[in-house]
Amino acid sequence: MAEIVSYQCPNCQAPLSFDPATGRFTCEYCSSSFTKEELDRMDEKREKTVTENGEEPGKRGEGDDDYCAQMEEYACPNCGATVACEGNTVATECVYCHTPVIHRGKLSGQMRPARIVPFKFDREAAQAAFLKFVSKHKFVPRDFFAKEQLERIQGVYYPFWVTDADTQAGLEAHATRIRVWQSGNYRYTETSHYKVIREGQIHFEDLTTSALSEADKKMVEGILPFPSAALEAFSMPYLSGFLTKKRDIEPATLEEEVEGRMRNYSRDMLRNTIQGYATVTPESAGLSVYRENWEYALMPIWILTYRGKKRNYTYAMNGHTGKIYGELPVSHGKLWALFGGICAAVTAVIGIIGGLL
Repeated sequence: MAEIVSYQCPNCQAPLSFDPATGRFTCEYCSSSFTKEELDRMDEKREKTVTENGEEPGKRGEGDDDYCAQMEEYACPNCGATVACEGNTVATECVYCHTPVIHRGKLSGQMRPARIVPFKFDREAAQAAFLKFVSKHKFVPRDFFAKEQLERIQGVYYPFWVTDADTQAGLEAHATRIRVWQSGNYRYTETSHYKVIREGQIHFEDLTTSALSEADKKMVEGILPFPSAALEAFSMPYLSGFLTKKRDIEPATLEEEVEGRMRNYSRDMLRNTIQGYATVTPESAGLSVYRENWEYALMPIWILTYRGKKRNYTYAMNGHTGKIYGELPVSHGKLWALFGGICAAVTAVIGIIGGLL
């Protein structure tokens, strides 16, 4: 029977948290810090000791059952959002609408991720980026970037499907070459028409697609991409201190969308190989996928929401690259103040002109 791993500090047994700024796992009680490699070596040493004592060893994050056993699930009664977090993480309100959340208990029906992009920006860096972003917009309500609002910024791992595929692609195009010459008093133009065919095998690596519903897709796609080089094998300790959004889309639902993207990419790639013609008009493009692999992955996003009078506004930052997507509210009071100031200035100018006349 596999053990339940709580990711405790080897020195004082307090919970460990992942620090994006240093890339290490830290203990806030005794200030110890460890790399993932150091924790892995400690696990290997512990498992070796357990085995030598005749006990059955356990592995960190071994299988779907262990992953689900270590995750807690929360549901928002207001907006319906469902998030999950590692057992040491405490959530008191919905990250999307700030409504107090309901604890559902252990996560169920959730497959363990295969890969993860760890957070690179910590909370302070995310808050600084948010303030810099807001400072460029003059008509944002003051309470949107108030201290108590800023403290609600939350790191959330979002679910994605990462796809590799081997394909056979083809393109047929109509092309022309034009020759112009002068003879006596006449100018001649000759247009030659060609049917151009291109075929080739194309490998696609780490195509990333959101594993969330349409409501979240706009925001998520606004902060893409996540670099493929940042993907690591999934490890549960990375989740410490962060929430995890639960996926609601399976690969079967996304196959048509992903193959459509691959078809567009391959068409453009083959089109760019056709050179030396005056015009090139693609007529048909085909794609056959003969090997495809899907992996479930988690990607880091910093989220801050604002409850407006009529709707919620969402600010998001890519937790690895810092790319920002923002839906910002507008303060009508500030707009009216600006409009009133402009009207007052115009009235004053007219008065001065009238006085001079």
